[in-house]
Amino acid sequence: MRQTDMLKLPEVLQTVRISRAAFYRLRSRGQAPKLHKLPNGHIRVRRADLDAWLERLAENSA
Repeated sequence: MRQTDMLKLPEVLQTVRISRAAFYRLRSRGQAPKLHKLPNGHIRVRRADLDAWLERLAENSA
């Protein structure tokens, strides 16, 4: 897997234009893309998971 396939949380927040608190509220409700915790403790989101999540949001709003 390429490094660009995994996004840092700030990159995700900038892409979807929401705050960290809002993201974690969505996550607590099970409405956020899946997070992956790396062995060093850093959090990443797979680009494919983010794209699929955004697609589901677009479908639900239509």
